[in-house]
Amino acid sequence: MSGSVAPTQRVAVALLLCAFLKSGAALALRPATLPLGTPPPAEAMPRVEFVFEERVTLAPATVLGDTDLGHRQYIPITGGSVAGPKLKGEVIPGGWDFQLGYPGGCGTLSADYFLRAEGGTVIHILNQAFNCGIAGPGGERSWFRPTFEAPKGSAYEWLTRGTFVASLELEGPIAPAAAGSSPGKGAPAMAIRIKFYQIK
Repeated sequence: MSGSVAPTQRVAVALLLCAFLKSGAALALRPATLPLGTPPPAEAMPRVEFVFEERVTLAPATVLGDTDLGHRQYIPITGGSVAGPKLKGEVIPGGWDFQLGYPGGCGTLSADYFLRAEGGTVIHILNQAFNCGIAGPGGERSWFRPTFEAPKGSAYEWLTRGTFVASLELEGPIAPAAAGSSPGKGAPAMAIRIKFYQIK
């Protein structure tokens, strides 16, 4: 008859129901031993692993100036190098670091560029943050949230799947300002160091 359930199907459904009830009962009987919000034990806490560092060279900023949203500018990425225990290579010239500064000194940045690993694999990186300046001794430390996109099947596919944080340090000017140049156009180029850590 249409709508009837075959005996074998009834048996399968009964077995699945029993398994579900058993697991549910076990969960229901398991006591909540710690109050909500109790820090987990040390072995369950995330840890970080240093994976590589970039030295990124930057051209002078192109400044839009103050808008209703804040102070807008972008900085061209001109190249750089990558070194570390899990990645070595170079920063491909041609990326951008878009910045929006808010009154009070904080702001957002979004750096979008590419790396080339040893062996030729190209990797996309998007590094984003809300920060309040590069901290000095005793100041607030800024952390960045990089995401990676590596080719499927490559030795660097783990970058796509991983979760990372990064810290940034100013290395200082790498070229002097041109004499008599207008503001912005004559600003010295810079180099920065970015350290990347994977959360495990």
